[in-house]
Amino acid sequence: MNSKIINPRFIFIFSTIMIGAILRLVPHWPNFTPIAAMALFGGAYFSKKYLAFVLPLAAMFLSDLVLGLHEWLIPVYVSFAIVVGIGMLMRNRVKAGSVLLASLSSSVVFFLLTNFAVWLGSPFYAQDATGLLASFTAGLPFLNNGVLGDLFFSTVFFGGFYLVQLKFPVLRKEVAYVKIGK
Repeated sequence: MNSKIINPRFIFIFSTIMIGAILRLVPHWPNFTPIAAMALFGGAYFSKKYLAFVLPLAAMFLSDLVLGLHEWLIPVYVSFAIVVGIGMLMRNRVKAGSVLLASLSSSVVFFLLTNFAVWLGSPFYAQDATGLLASFTAGLPFLNNGVLGDLFFSTVFFGGFYLVQLKFPVLRKEVAYVKIGK
């Protein structure tokens, strides 16, 4: 990577995502994790699209190597790639309301996609509407924790970055440089 990419802003955003991956490794309530917030944050703030996808998903994969890989990795990673995309959609409109809506949307996307995948690939559920409803019903407690975790960590990541940018203007995207001389 060149020096245009690696700057104080990049280092702060990258560090926030790495902290999110590390926080996933500490004991927590089921689904009360920073992963969706990490994906939203990366999507919203990395200027290079490939970094917005690669770094949060790589951080998640590294934490998965510690936690253990499982059979539902593909739908989980697809859902978080969609969350990165949601973050990209709010890239130029990061406000409290858009972060709230994106965070709630992320929780719903993860819930629907992963519970659908479990229903589709699990012998525990009948492969009909009743089985799908049972899969979604079984996932409701995790949705509750997921929403709470996504809202909490989105507030910490986005709110924290906003406050740090106020204190350290070099972290802002549009830093005005004054040219001295000719």
